[in-house]
Amino acid sequence: MTGTPALLLSILMLAAVALVLGGIVQIRRKERRGWLMLVAAAVLVGNVLIWAV
Repeated sequence: MTGTPALLLSILMLAAVALVLGGIVQIRRKERRGWLMLVAAAVLVGNVLIWAV
């Protein structure tokens, strides 16, 4: 896969990594949003896996 689709999938994976890191920080601060960020990252990774097939 090349071109725009590959670029978009790469950007989504970077966003998923940022969500995981932000979620971990939020969980350590005892904030409930951290779990939502981790769930959003899992959804993004799942979407990327589906689109890549």
